[in-house]
Amino acid sequence: MRVTYLGSAESSGFFAAKQMKMPLYVESVSAGFPSPAQDFVECSLDLNELCIQHPSATFFVRAQGDSMVDAGIHSGDVLVVDRSLTAKHGDIVIASIHGELTVKELCLKPESILRPHNKAYPVIPISEHSEFEIFGVVTGVVRRLDR
Repeated sequence: MRVTYLGSAESSGFFAAKQMKMPLYVESVSAGFPSPAQDFVECSLDLNELCIQHPSATFFVRAQGDSMVDAGIHSGDVLVVDRSLTAKHGDIVIASIHGELTVKELCLKPESILRPHNKAYPVIPISEHSEFEIFGVVTGVVRRLDR
């Protein structure tokens, strides 16, 4: 799965710098059987606060391909990436391997690999001879639902 850089959190692009508070309701939405709706607003929700912890270290990329579909990342999704976080075992990361950007799960045990989440794709081994760099940890996914 390849990625395309869209911009940083501080730019005027994706999540604009101004706050836009939306109502967040007390009652959760049932994903099973319907429940009566509650009309009580718990608080206001700003998507910047929800999606971005470190604005100066956050950027956005668009995913392309299907190697991460079993992790819930689909082609066309916008990934929120925080480069201030230190990647650890099990994190979904944006990495450069031999000059190409990709999004994969970082696995450090028992060996270092980049693991896709689609059985049709092989793991990517990471060795000391690999041209490898982690650009950031994926902290969120933004997806538009087609109508």
